[in-house]
Amino acid sequence: MTEPQRPQRASGPILVALGIGLSRLAGLGRETVASRLLGNTAAGDAFAVAMRIPNMLQNLLGEGVLSASFVPVYSRLLNEAEENETEETEHETGDGDKDPTHTAGAVAGAVAAALMVIVGLSVALTVTLARPLTFVLAPGLTSDRFELAVSLVRITALGTGFLVLSAWCLGVLNSHRRFFLSYAAPVLWNALQVAALIVAWLLAFDLDDVARALAWGVAGGGLAQLLVQLPLTLRLAKGLRLRWLRNHRSLTEVRQRFGPAVLGRGVVQISAYVDLMLASLLATGAVAALYRGQILYMLPVSLFAMSVAAAELPEMSRQADDPLALAARCRAACRKVAFWMLLATAVYLAAGDLIVGLLFQGGVFTEQDTVVVWFVLGAYALGLTATGLSRVLQNVCYAKGDTSGPARIAALRVTVAAAVGILVMFPLDRVIVTSGGLVDDNLNGGWLGLAWALPEAQRSLEDTVRLGAVGLAIGSAIAAWVELVLLTRRLVAHDTVREALSAPISAAAVTFAATAALKLLIGDWPVLVSAPIAAGFAVTVYAFVAFRRGVAESQLLLEPARRIIWRNRLSTDEPLSNSDETDESE
Repeated sequence: MTEPQRPQRASGPILVALGIGLSRLAGLGRETVASRLLGNTAAGDAFAVAMRIPNMLQNLLGEGVLSASFVPVYSRLLNEAEENETEETEHETGDGDKDPTHTAGAVAGAVAAALMVIVGLSVALTVTLARPLTFVLAPGLTSDRFELAVSLVRITALGTGFLVLSAWCLGVLNSHRRFFLSYAAPVLWNALQVAALIVAWLLAFDLDDVARALAWGVAGGGLAQLLVQLPLTLRLAKGLRLRWLRNHRSLTEVRQRFGPAVLGRGVVQISAYVDLMLASLLATGAVAALYRGQILYMLPVSLFAMSVAAAELPEMSRQADDPLALAARCRAACRKVAFWMLLATAVYLAAGDLIVGLLFQGGVFTEQDTVVVWFVLGAYALGLTATGLSRVLQNVCYAKGDTSGPARIAALRVTVAAAVGILVMFPLDRVIVTSGGLVDDNLNGGWLGLAWALPEAQRSLEDTVRLGAVGLAIGSAIAAWVELVLLTRRLVAHDTVREALSAPISAAAVTFAATAALKLLIGDWPVLVSAPIAAGFAVTVYAFVAFRRGVAESQLLLEPARRIIWRNRLSTDEPLSNSDETDESE
């Protein structure tokens, strides 16, 4: 007998956001420590490469693919079991293919078994072929960065397999509407990396050994992230069997969805590797700067876009046959995502340097490094809203069983991002960041040199900070809007996207202008003071202007403040009321 499924509560996205928020805060803590010990150095570049290459497994087989293929099918099977319980027609047959609950467990077990085989073989190949993989995917690494990157790839690959199986746990838990644990589990992953960094610092390791210690933290953290989710997952997935079932209707559907989903994620992964290959051709520190810019860029995407999309996907899958209900969910999700993404865009553009300085600057991470990461982050931020809305529209496609369409659109996004990135990154790599500002070095090597990389001797100077990584971020932002336009056309969702953007975009513009003006007044203050003030001011202005523009989602920011004010007022009035009653009694 299955444990009855509760109806979805409005707290679903909140729990996802809370779990992601905790994990992202832990990730920022990890990067705050790592940036001070590694910075934008050769060792930092090597570690960034080592994180990208094994992550191919996680991106190809992890959350994105399972969300497109496994979660919709598993959620529907759970819904069938739920309906059977309501109608009191469920019967015990002993046949897993006939009982819906046991069928769901059997499907979950079969998918887990397949993942274990694929992941085991892939990790073994990655460890064995680490050297040629690093050479192909990061050809621009100089000799010292290359050898270190090879050793780090072999270490981090061990933990990536655990992260893929952790994503399977996430799919099961999300389908059962258990959102918090799976998204908070990466806190352990980050915690073990911080612990490894602290040990390396206490033992006074050199930069290469610090990078190796961090890689072992990645591997151990992946195992911890899996183990913390496994008990609840096994308890919820009734009838779980780690074996593949032949000629099973639901597994056939998972397999049919899986292929296009892997293709789509593969295209996105190719985009990440194209960025990696191109960044390796830039000056030392470009790979690390791009990596840290992406961490901050992905923070609002994970907190707001992924939280809404992840909570809505199981429900969208259950309502895939009801176009009106599906469209209503899509509209509500797009409004929420656009509201938060536009706020993040305004904050990153206006005060991103304060945020980067607060989190990363110190130790070997210099003021010039802060400027480069801010420029990278600002370029990425221009595509934040498009990226967030695309996550929602992709999930609508997945709920309807359409995985090939988003895959083809993703392929075009990769092409656009690479073309734009190549066009602008080499000229920008000739712009040097100094303590006094920017120095234009474009004519060094002649005009033809603008179309290709700097000589290796100039690229390998660790005391010279250049802007080449910004070009790749610009390409990514433009490509994100191309993807959103194409997904909007595919789903005929023009009105939905227009409605989501129309009102909050003016609030974002006002917020950017006001925050930039404030920064001129407090720019010389200590960053520990100026960064929180600028961020808090931006949120306040955005909430107020959005409220005046009639944006319903502004209540998400205003309601907590109202509760605090009202609670304080009540606590202030209560003694006076008691005093009045005493006077009257006398």
